Amino acid sequence: MRKFKLGVDVGGTFTDLVAIDDAGNTVIAKSPSTPEDQSVGVIQGLIILAERLGTDLAGLLSNTERFVHGTTVATNALLEKKGAKVALITTQGHRDILEMREGFKEDRYNLRLAPFEPLVPRNLRYGLAERTDFEGKIIQPVDLNGLANIVSNLKRQDISAVAICLLHSYRNAKHEEEVEAYLRSELPDAFVSRSSDVLPQIKEYERTSTTVVNAYVGPAVKRYLTNLEGRLQEAGFLGRLFIILSHGGMAPVEEAWRLASATVLSGPAGGIAGSRMCAQLLSMPDLIPFDMGGTSTDISLILGGHAILSADGDLAGQRIALKSLDIASIASGGGSIAKITPSGQFDVGPASAGSVPGPVCYDNGGREITVTDANLILGYLDPDNFLGGKKKLNYPEALKHMQALAETLGVNVHDAAAGIYRLVNMKMADGIRIMTLRRGVDPRRFALLSFGGAAGLHAVAVARELEIPRVVIPTVASVLSAWGMLNSDLRYEVSRTLVGEVRAHAAEIAALFVDLDREARAKLSQWYKNETRSVYSAEMRCGEQIFEIDVSLDGADFSSPEFADDIIERFHRQHEQLYTYALRDEEVTFVNARVAAVGPVDSGARQDAVSVPQREAPPPNLSRPAHFGVSTDTPVYEMAALPVGATLTGPAILVAETTSVVVQKNDIATVNSLGWVEISLSGLRQ
Repeated sequence: MRKFKLGVDVGGTFTDLVAIDDAGNTVIAKSPSTPEDQSVGVIQGLIILAERLGTDLAGLLSNTERFVHGTTVATNALLEKKGAKVALITTQGHRDILEMREGFKEDRYNLRLAPFEPLVPRNLRYGLAERTDFEGKIIQPVDLNGLANIVSNLKRQDISAVAICLLHSYRNAKHEEEVEAYLRSELPDAFVSRSSDVLPQIKEYERTSTTVVNAYVGPAVKRYLTNLEGRLQEAGFLGRLFIILSHGGMAPVEEAWRLASATVLSGPAGGIAGSRMCAQLLSMPDLIPFDMGGTSTDISLILGGHAILSADGDLAGQRIALKSLDIASIASGGGSIAKITPSGQFDVGPASAGSVPGPVCYDNGGREITVTDANLILGYLDPDNFLGGKKKLNYPEALKHMQALAETLGVNVHDAAAGIYRLVNMKMADGIRIMTLRRGVDPRRFALLSFGGAAGLHAVAVARELEIPRVVIPTVASVLSAWGMLNSDLRYEVSRTLVGEVRAHAAEIAALFVDLDREARAKLSQWYKNETRSVYSAEMRCGEQIFEIDVSLDGADFSSPEFADDIIERFHRQHEQLYTYALRDEEVTFVNARVAAVGPVDSGARQDAVSVPQREAPPPNLSRPAHFGVSTDTPVYEMAALPVGATLTGPAILVAETTSVVVQKNDIATVNSLGWVEISLSGLRQ
């Protein structure tokens, strides 16, 4: 009996599924997402996947060795403000930290900027009499009578989640643990998060905000994962469900809902894991992953074969200071709605039609023109062969609505559709500029890795906006996030604060890393029995600066007498790379230590490179009119029928069951040794 590894990524429009069997064969499927209960769409997709594998749902799940899942439950709860009713318990006198934030306005010159609305209103933020000083010494014990009064109020308020964030609990968690124990005894059904568990490190706003986000999304994440796990078990799944976290590693269900705020980038993180694998297979260490789906586009960076991690996460205005992959999300996707704004401007997005009602051409009740409708009118999509012929697109209905928009704009239908296409491309190009140029990185020396169901229609045009010379489209492009999840390692991270000059505290810093390493490995050993490795990093700053930079300490010898000199020099090199200068005469202050224990896993996918001489592509399957400035009779090729080594010159359209790729005029598409499509843009230095 064949054994399987499954990766499932729930997106805003489609749920993507990938199965890899024990022979290394890869099979993919897509199913419409079901936002009201994502587990319904997951099960429906698994049924489709099972049929493609020649079995039924029970046969597939009972023979599944590993099930890895990416979810947008936490993301949606934050974006749509549909999280739990949360209360915050903090040290007396500090309940306004969520509104004070860091003292900055997002738009500092906007005098009419509305005040920020915290996830916890002021009447649900409670000050508790207690005090621990900055060294962890208890000055005032917890006022148990005051705590009892707070809990009594919580019961009357029908609270479903509580965040605990007491002053200096990162140095001594005793008071937070006391409060948590009392809450669990008095409010057994409430979801409780304490900062010393979620983020035990300095900086009150970051710690408080992250803990509040964890409590806000935690009940929804726990409910969904518990529900999904139950459905899978009922359907015959005997293994363990793993969830992708924002740092790109995976963890068991119970860890994912405990640290629910670490799942806000769960889906996109799978795409970055897949991009890292692509960089390795292609021997292209510098890639720009470009993931365009139905609702949004996620952009990131693979630099020297590694993804960029950051602790400066922010989603829907909420600070999340957990280590996560640095991903820029642009509200531009296939479902982005084109409109005339109240000020009379033409715009695309950020509102999306999603999967229901969806674009006009989906014929699900959508009445607003979207990017997908524009692609259909331009001839880039075949109305009779969408999703491999499983869905028909309503061209006449899309044309009627596009004509209405065109009349409002005073242009013809094709110019209106081309305007939508160009505008969304410019927005996505701007997202790439933010991700690259802000780091001093020139995007022209990278290749653009195109994936996601809609990316192939836009990737070449976006690349040309940025003068990126090469675009790569993997065979699993439309489901690369789900495929990438099967290339994700198990990962458990711990962090701790130790503030002090590096030289003066070198012995303490080294001992701290040893302790954290032991803690992380011990936790990971509960999930993973094979050999593990550790990843070390630190956040440091010059003197009394208020911002730290993240510095890799991999390979550092914590027992060496030169340990302090080593990490100081690493800091200066990183500072110089980021800001073009280093202040080597300044004392370097250590702030946070981080250790990640990593358990490597293998997806088992077969990726055989075949050496075949370059040759012309076979004749196209058909041709159809497509708009490239003017209407052009354009050859259409089945991607699966193109042999390794095949080359063709645009304009052309490459079609697969779950995606289409537009090759612009004079650009050259080649099928590489992996069977993937590489497009070289004409007129740009390769």
